[in-house]
Amino acid sequence: MAIAPIRHLVVLAHPRRGSFNHQIAQTYCDTVEACGQRPFLRDLYLNRFDPVLEYLGEAPELEVVYDLTEIRRCEVVVFVYPIWFGGPPAMIKGYVDRVLGAGFKPSHDHAQAHNPFLKGRHMISFSTSASTEAWLGEQGLLTSLREGFDRYLGTIFQLGATEHVHIDAVVEGLSQQYAAEQLERVREAARNMCATVLDVARRAEMARLAGGETGQDAAPAA
Repeated sequence: MAIAPIRHLVVLAHPRRGSFNHQIAQTYCDTVEACGQRPFLRDLYLNRFDPVLEYLGEAPELEVVYDLTEIRRCEVVVFVYPIWFGGPPAMIKGYVDRVLGAGFKPSHDHAQAHNPFLKGRHMISFSTSASTEAWLGEQGLLTSLREGFDRYLGTIFQLGATEHVHIDAVVEGLSQQYAAEQLERVREAARNMCATVLDVARRAEMARLAGGETGQDAAPAA
């Protein structure tokens, strides 16, 4: 049973090269490759992505068309970013506004808008913070992020599933042992995601083959 290569779009937003966020993104990509799937890394700062949205509903620019093309080829969208002032950095928000929101218009009610190009795909976010997870929990930040960002996007884009992995206490002088432990969490999440989307792809292919064998692909008689 031949299955088309499964692709993961990894969207990284951290301005400093060599940051721990870069290590997270690279670890995820390496693990996806080890699982026989294909990662595509989109480093927003390195590529000088412009997060500024001039007007919702405008015709997408060439840069956005490029990203839309890549997303349509992927089964998984991955965000990697640090939490700044209670939420994702402007680069991530701008990416959502300009790329994921390219099909929306100002008049769209997000509860009723129909923009199915991401339908059924999976999303996983990896966020980092210098603050501890306990402190962030006291402020309600992680719950807000998972509900107001991940779940919200999952709903309006009809995603198959969303997941969030947060890594706290990422500070200067991070110990090698702690870094290794957290990167192993990234590998585990990547392996689980690869297994999930592979299972979905196999089920879809089996259903397609079964439909063809029973004649369900043929047009109904007049």
